[in-house]
Amino acid sequence: MKGMLLKSIVVAGAVAIITTGCLNVGNHNAMEGMDRYNMNSSPSNSVSDTQSVKLASAMPVVDGKEYTITAQESNLEVSKGKILPVWTFNNSIPGPQIRVKVGDTVRIHLKNELKEPVSIHWHGYPVPNDMDGIPGVTQDAVVPGKTFTYEFKATVPGTYWYHSHQDSVNQVDKGLYGSLIVEDPNDGYDRDYTLMLDEWMSSGGTGMSQDAGHSGDMMNRGGIDHGNMHMGQMVMGGHDMSMYDLYTMNGKSGDAIEKLAVKEGDKVRLRLINAGYIVHQMHLHGHEFKVISTDGQPLSNPAVIKDQVLSVAPGERYDIEFTADNPGSWLLEEHGYDQRSENMKAVIQYEDSDVQSDSSDRSEQLPQFNLAQYGKLSESQFSLTQSFEQEVLMNLNTEMKNGEMVYTINGKVFPETEKIKVKKGDQVKVTFVNQSKTDDHPMHLHGHFFQVLSKNGEPLQGSPVMKDTLNVKPGEEYVIAFEADNPGDWMFHCHDLHHASSGMVTDVKYTDYKNDYMPDPNVANKPE
Repeated sequence: MKGMLLKSIVVAGAVAIITTGCLNVGNHNAMEGMDRYNMNSSPSNSVSDTQSVKLASAMPVVDGKEYTITAQESNLEVSKGKILPVWTFNNSIPGPQIRVKVGDTVRIHLKNELKEPVSIHWHGYPVPNDMDGIPGVTQDAVVPGKTFTYEFKATVPGTYWYHSHQDSVNQVDKGLYGSLIVEDPNDGYDRDYTLMLDEWMSSGGTGMSQDAGHSGDMMNRGGIDHGNMHMGQMVMGGHDMSMYDLYTMNGKSGDAIEKLAVKEGDKVRLRLINAGYIVHQMHLHGHEFKVISTDGQPLSNPAVIKDQVLSVAPGERYDIEFTADNPGSWLLEEHGYDQRSENMKAVIQYEDSDVQSDSSDRSEQLPQFNLAQYGKLSESQFSLTQSFEQEVLMNLNTEMKNGEMVYTINGKVFPETEKIKVKKGDQVKVTFVNQSKTDDHPMHLHGHFFQVLSKNGEPLQGSPVMKDTLNVKPGEEYVIAFEADNPGDWMFHCHDLHHASSGMVTDVKYTDYKNDYMPDPNVANKPE
């Protein structure tokens, strides 16, 4: 942090201000409560139904060099009087923000106090394959009462996150996630806020239903448990997500969202992480800003922009930077026409200012931020004209098969989808084509970064863009490229986890990698 005065703040329930140039990881920082219904129990909003279980508390920022994370049940007050049953890491939602510096060794002990197996996947981070947290692929899920230690080197700075990858469509939905921040020693901000965006169900409906007791026949690497998956209100064009009717930032909704305190002259960084299943359109009011990174990877020569809507898809991260030069009270809010978006807004509040200078404009049509034309061209790892060891086409679609809505890659559902077989050092080009009529497909590659080369047949005109999650909208076509530089067996799937659990998954499999892991048949491993 260059020894400068740092006030690093993660919002959610309380605000911690660090004034010593480094993080005091013992007792500060606030991200309170978060995300979703306990899908294996009857949903409830009443206090009387949740008195037997404790309430989720504020989330600490912790030193990831050595830390224990415990998976446990709790309840979350999303807004005044609205209490939801949740699963948590360390009784907070989002879970603890893990902060380390480049060069640190991260060592996290996952202890399971739930009644179901769990795991941790380090979303976007190029960990060794045996630390990727995929039950039945890289490890056995951590069964109740047991502990597993994740250890890896922090080599790439940026904004990342972690979440369970055991039955992830449900466990992420219940709240099992948090943020991972790898600090760049060259960065220096007066205020550093992390906001995890999400959606909940406040009525009795659920997006996916599972048997309460995961039997030994649940999904393993050999197949997805389609039989236990029932989508609410399916239509041929895609599935209806209106059951997610409560939008949150750091587990809070509406007036319960903690204000983001700034002082005039502050250099402010906002880290936006979409932990949900719906794209969120975010607008920063009253300030010019730069988009400095996406999925933790920096953008070249980012331009100053204003009043543009930033589209953050499931699994994606965007970091923005602005100077606090306009005293008053300003919104960072979701844009949209429906009632849900009204409650996803944080107030940027200048200290020593009583001016109420802003109001919502969420229904206004504003220009969309265009990543394909943002920043300036610079030297990049890949080009469209080079040769590749492999070229892969992935047609993404929504289809009906055997009376079920499924999500396909080249007409197939996992585990019938074709694996991408590589050797270390291979350079691979992948073309995404979204043939679904209404469904977005935010495609996520584990263990690697990829470069986005073209969109709809046009080469990118701005900064080279490196990502691990890319949203492909209906009718869109993207070409990406990656180097096979991290041996292992890696998942490649849609991060609308409803789609992944219903077929849209494949693997990048290194043919020159020997995997010594053997799944325990007595553990109900369910990697998606």
